[in-house]
Amino acid sequence: MTETDTLTILRYPDPRLHTVARPVKAVDERIRGLIQRMLATMYEANGIGLAATQVDVHERLIVVDVSEERNQPMVLINPEIEWASPETRKGEEGCLSVPGIYDGVERSVAVRVRAQDGDGNARTIEAEGLLAVCIQHEMDHLMGKVFVEYLSPLKRNRIKTKLLKAEREHTR
Repeated sequence: MTETDTLTILRYPDPRLHTVARPVKAVDERIRGLIQRMLATMYEANGIGLAATQVDVHERLIVVDVSEERNQPMVLINPEIEWASPETRKGEEGCLSVPGIYDGVERSVAVRVRAQDGDGNARTIEAEGLLAVCIQHEMDHLMGKVFVEYLSPLKRNRIKTKLLKAEREHTR
């Protein structure tokens, strides 16, 4: 297996998606390899963000790239939101773990996040717009939360039924 092999993305309602991630203890070769594989997985799936939780690694690590050219990867290890704007906006979100489902979620329009980068260096990121939404969405995964949990129980159950049916048909 090479470092750039892609990983399997867990699909909702897989219970492992509700695992709360532990802090990354050291930015070592294992974590650097995981970062490369997560980026490869995210790009192959045409996503703009991926949390380690989604690939069944329960550590506080997310990768993000909201650039048009898909060439500005951002790595956030042990991210913590220091500040979130009181102003919020409801925007359409999707998720690699909930394929084909998009719905409105209320998020802060701007955030300031403290994290380590892929080399273990501390950094602070001020994000707004799509990047802020993406970071908040991926950080939810680290807390064991999937975006559909912001939706009504009725919508959530419809989504769960639809995805379980698709999974059954796929495995036939």
